[in-house]
Amino acid sequence: MFDDFDEPELDRSVWLPHYLPAWSSQGASRATYRIHSSRLELTIPPEQGLWAEGVHETPLRVSGLQTGNYSGPVGSTIGQQPFRDGLTVQEAQEEFRGCLVGGGAREARAGLRASLHLSPRSMASLWLIGFEDQPERSGELCVMEVFGRDIARDQALVGIGFHRFRDPGLAEDFARIPVPIDVTEPHAYEARWDDSRAAFLVDGRVLRLLDAPPAYPLQLMLAVFDFPEWSDGRDGHLVPRLSVDRVWAN
Repeated sequence: MFDDFDEPELDRSVWLPHYLPAWSSQGASRATYRIHSSRLELTIPPEQGLWAEGVHETPLRVSGLQTGNYSGPVGSTIGQQPFRDGLTVQEAQEEFRGCLVGGGAREARAGLRASLHLSPRSMASLWLIGFEDQPERSGELCVMEVFGRDIARDQALVGIGFHRFRDPGLAEDFARIPVPIDVTEPHAYEARWDDSRAAFLVDGRVLRLLDAPPAYPLQLMLAVFDFPEWSDGRDGHLVPRLSVDRVWAN
């Protein structure tokens, strides 16, 4: 899959413009986005409501896209990336397999070229997760995660690595790496992996090498987040934005 957003509409054969809708609803999980000048822009305007209000413990707003979706019927505990024990499906969803990558000896790659415009209460990320049609296929490979509070003029902490979740075969191994870049300018963030090793790169430079990545197909998750509880009382007008030139996965 390679998407440079040259078409005026989002490719719905690849992307679902919702963030984990089973735990919330189609309406409350819908992304705010636009495509213009061969660029995808994910934003969270001041009027956008909370995601999973009353279910997620802390207030959270999200604009996200994903290339897969799997969950059970209403009331079941079957779903992707559950964020607490006993979480149940709030709204039934159709199964969606837009793009799943990896799961073999051949090297897989996934990445994006993007610029980040974040406030201290927001965050942007590209990560990959197991489809979770089996609960243990739930590991995460995080390509990049950047919090606005971790951005300086010429440096940012970029989170990369593995999150184990319910995968007994995956080691938790995540770190925030200081990278000397201005994230408001476009940069390429990428992961390359096979059954034995994963490499994490920024602008072609390897930042980390980790052994034994998830050995099953992964779907892409791309999102910008806002955490209202982190507000200083003067930032309600700020609009976090993730501006993406292109995304690739194969």
